[in-house]
Amino acid sequence: MEAPLYNQSGEKVGEIALPDKLFAARWRPTLVHEVILALQANRRKGTAHAKGRGDVRGGGKKPWRQKGTGRARHGSIRSPIWVGGGVTHGPIKDKKYGKKINKTAARTALASALAQKLRDAEVFFVDVLSLGEAKTKRAAELLKNFAKNTDASKLGVKGGRTLVLLPKPESSLIRSFRNLPYVEIDEARNINVEKALTPKYLLFTKDAVGKIAA
Repeated sequence: MEAPLYNQSGEKVGEIALPDKLFAARWRPTLVHEVILALQANRRKGTAHAKGRGDVRGGGKKPWRQKGTGRARHGSIRSPIWVGGGVTHGPIKDKKYGKKINKTAARTALASALAQKLRDAEVFFVDVLSLGEAKTKRAAELLKNFAKNTDASKLGVKGGRTLVLLPKPESSLIRSFRNLPYVEIDEARNINVEKALTPKYLLFTKDAVGKIAA
């Protein structure tokens, strides 16, 4: 399949051939949801931790003798029913929240997301990005001009969060775009289904398309 190819001013300069396995896949919401949940779970850190009765300091001595005091019997002041005692069934830091993601499922979910965004006119392709020097002002002007000449009216501004995808790291571009509040920039090989669906728009350079891990 083919899609319009623009220059960095937003003027159409031709067509770009896109791989059908990435940009012509059908929408699979259930699979996309499952993969996103797995990605989020794998980032989760099990830092919540409560001490059980065996972890709390003290309590080695029996508070009072078993019989004859008229009070309830207790073996330790670190019992969960005592103030300052251990926690019953509390969270422990050893719990693992990660989920296994099948590679084929992850690739299929990514293709589904990219194809749907392309159908929604939220994916754009530019032949090359060049600023000459690392200036955030130049990057903002580039996106503004691109948005003015295309259907992406809110590209790179509030309500139009944008992910710019490059074929390889380019320090001048990264330094120029990274300070824009509604723009992120990354290598195309790092994109996954969550990164594809989080922003409103995706802006690929022509050479970045071939770098998508598919």
